Amino acid sequence: MANIQYYDVILKPVVTEKSMNVMAEKKYTFLVHPEANKTMIKEAVEKMFEGVKVAHVNTMNCKGKNKRRGMVVGKTARTKKAIVQLTEDSKDIEIFAGL
Repeated sequence: MANIQYYDVILKPVVTEKSMNVMAEKKYTFLVHPEANKTMIKEAVEKMFEGVKVAHVNTMNCKGKNKRRGMVVGKTARTKKAIVQLTEDSKDIEIFAGL
């Protein structure tokens, strides 16, 4: 496994209608590095955002989609999503505040 630093673990937030609805329950969705595990994701979120305590992390691996352009057939890159549940006494994550 590659040496992944905490700032390389979280790639970007996932902004969809479903992920916005679960933010009321203090659940935040991120696109993460495919080789990151749950403990790495938990540490990265707590280090990147001040005053945030993570209760637990759920992850899902998403396969790449089949794409075709003429005769050439290929796949898009595989991705990994993480849904991070914060504790009740934790502060909210600021990057989602204006959405």
